[in-house]
Amino acid sequence: MHARLVLRLLLCLALALASLSWAVAQDSATAPESVVPEVAVSGAIGPATSRYVSKALEDAAQRGAPLVILRLDTPGGLDAAMREIVQAVLASPVPVAGFVGPSGARAASAGTYILYATHIAAMAPATNLGAATPVSIGGESAPAPEKQDQTEGDAPSTADNATAKRRKVVNDAVAYIRSLAEQRGRNADWAESAVREGASLSARQALADNVIDDIADSPQALLDKINGSQVTTVTGIETLTLTDARIQTVEPGWRTELLQIITNPTVAYLLFMIGIYGLILEGLNPGSAVPGVIGGISLLCALFAFQVLPINYAGLALVVLGVALIIAEVFAPSFGILGLGGIGAFVFGSIMLMDTDVPGFEIPLGLIGGLAVGSALLLVFIFYMFLRSRSKRVWTGHEGLVGQRCVALEDFRREGRVLLQGESWLAECALPVACDDKLVVTAVDGLKVYVCAAADTQPGTAYRH
Repeated sequence: MHARLVLRLLLCLALALASLSWAVAQDSATAPESVVPEVAVSGAIGPATSRYVSKALEDAAQRGAPLVILRLDTPGGLDAAMREIVQAVLASPVPVAGFVGPSGARAASAGTYILYATHIAAMAPATNLGAATPVSIGGESAPAPEKQDQTEGDAPSTADNATAKRRKVVNDAVAYIRSLAEQRGRNADWAESAVREGASLSARQALADNVIDDIADSPQALLDKINGSQVTTVTGIETLTLTDARIQTVEPGWRTELLQIITNPTVAYLLFMIGIYGLILEGLNPGSAVPGVIGGISLLCALFAFQVLPINYAGLALVVLGVALIIAEVFAPSFGILGLGGIGAFVFGSIMLMDTDVPGFEIPLGLIGGLAVGSALLLVFIFYMFLRSRSKRVWTGHEGLVGQRCVALEDFRREGRVLLQGESWLAECALPVACDDKLVVTAVDGLKVYVCAAADTQPGTAYRH
């Protein structure tokens, strides 16, 4: 009896151990694999890009990702957006690997600062970085040569002030990128030359000069190379464990994509023009609603985009002046003088509108030319319709009543009532008129019309007693 009890206990224990072993094996087999988010920074860097990168780094920290790959292919962008990305990278508890790729990509201007801020910097073959000299919105004039004979007490010239301002901007950028280089242990002297002289490097030169940490053909190849490396984040020294890690591309959300579309300089420019012309059409056709609604929404979206884009406000003022002159030509014809001046201001303002010194924020000249030609054709069409209307008969107002047929509402001599266009008018006729006689208006004087028998009407003649 006791033997059977012991045997049953041993059997239960064996089953329990087998179940435990099977559960452990299943947990090992279904353990989540290591996922490395890949965030692509391509095109001009603006507010949408900075929000996208910052959100991706926050999500990676919440999920406990072992690494984030920041893939760069950018001509540069806005300083404020670049600094937001750099701050997000420096504050990230998750290591960030900057990778300039694929082959043929670049990390110019603002991209160089971001690459220097990453914990690991790598490039694909046939890529380049550098040209990080800051430029100001609205352009900068060439620095004036320093005056050797300037005496004490002389007031500084405008050129001297511009040179001093330029020097302050460059020195601030140099100090910023040198601090990033020193924090990551990279070549700070070359970083300074990239800012002061606009220097650039290929991938192999950058590796030889200690600007980057490695060269890799792809993000996956980069993971294999840096597996087991140690990096220092805000939380301390971490060892990268990337064995069997899988790369997952982080797609931007719909808000980021919408913001990227709206803040595209070409789209913002088109929205601005749609808004202007929509309001013009609404003013010419009050109550139609559709042009006004579309124009108002487009104009508000354009103004939002202009708020975050490198706008040259002198160019914006010229565009507004040009549109105003074209509108003035419509309401106060000047035989083309106002219209031609408006088109000229519109073209020059459009060229100046986006600061072409900021990489990636130019407006295509073909688009400007197309809209200018379209506006000119519209002006020619309006002028043609104006000349055509001069040779046509007037159909509105008192002039439009001349030649219209009417019917006598009563018998009368000299004055009586007639039905004209559904209204009762006081009429005067030189001959006696019988009720229901067909008459024709020959002239209008205030609220009185002069009529004659329809059969006696002479084209272009008017009778007054």
